[in-house]
Amino acid sequence: MPPARDIVLLLTHGGDYYTVDRVAQELSRRGASPLRVNTESFPAELSLTTALGPTGEEVVLRMGTGELRGEEVRSVWARRMALPRLDEALERAWRDGCMRESLAAFDCFLAGLEALGCRFINPLVAGQSANNKSRQLRLAHALGLEVPRTLVTNDAARVRAFFEQLEGRMVAKMLTPLSQSMEGGQPFVYTSAMGPEELEELDGLRHSPMVFQERIDKRRELRVVVVGERCFTGAIDASRSVAGQVDWRRASPQECHWEPGELPTEVAVKLERLVAELGLVYGAVDLIVTPEGRHVFLEVNPGGEWGMLEHELGLPIAAALAEALLGEGGAPRYPTWENAWPS
Repeated sequence: MPPARDIVLLLTHGGDYYTVDRVAQELSRRGASPLRVNTESFPAELSLTTALGPTGEEVVLRMGTGELRGEEVRSVWARRMALPRLDEALERAWRDGCMRESLAAFDCFLAGLEALGCRFINPLVAGQSANNKSRQLRLAHALGLEVPRTLVTNDAARVRAFFEQLEGRMVAKMLTPLSQSMEGGQPFVYTSAMGPEELEELDGLRHSPMVFQERIDKRRELRVVVVGERCFTGAIDASRSVAGQVDWRRASPQECHWEPGELPTEVAVKLERLVAELGLVYGAVDLIVTPEGRHVFLEVNPGGEWGMLEHELGLPIAAALAEALLGEGGAPRYPTWENAWPS
């Protein structure tokens, strides 16, 4: 008799709390067996095996608590991916090689799970492709969402010309996080307003391009969590914060807090379609609501945070994710792991 297929793997890292715990609780309430896997523990503390032979596919995960076979896994939530934690004593050349081999082996493990019919949220290659900010903006515009004028470049002359075109109303931000480390004290670049003085300090573009975007007036900002055909909306108003006017993440908790948000039906439908056309099951969308009431799309993050919306507003996002992980029907296609890990 085949084993019961009730295990849901929760792929994350050792510093991740609340959201992964909430999804685990909701899965347990529905009769599933959630199993957290801290991905940085491979290969030092976890053993993965994949084998393909005349009798078929074999996928095995061995941990300190025992052995898990792929036939027991129903679905996978790729919540957070961490690079393998390797021995610091390894020489650089060996360390780089071990890193590549570890990532390739995890690739084989997940591809094996896909071959056995496991459901993935999100399909990893779709998630990686969806991170392309220009693609997001292009698709959002095609779906009828308003998007800000945007420039991605390392050409200082183009930046200055764009600044003049926008009559000085411009912000700068990164395409990706500066660091994927779980450790504190790493550099982080917030969205920042650009003025004439910043235009004289663009030498850093020869080291790294940046995103330059039209600055949109705000009445409030929305974080919309899309799970399948459901939208959960939180709103925040950082306009009274000097530090947080451009990027609400710089405001102190005393200056602003999350409130229930409203989303017009036509905007919600477009966001649901955007997430679906990007190949995602889940996405966290950032919008600006202008003083006139227009909704301007900024980006969708395939791994964006939502814990604050559930914790502060009681939005049932963990329950929606659990339902999606346990949903019936065919599993989303999982091609390969290539480029899905942070570099």
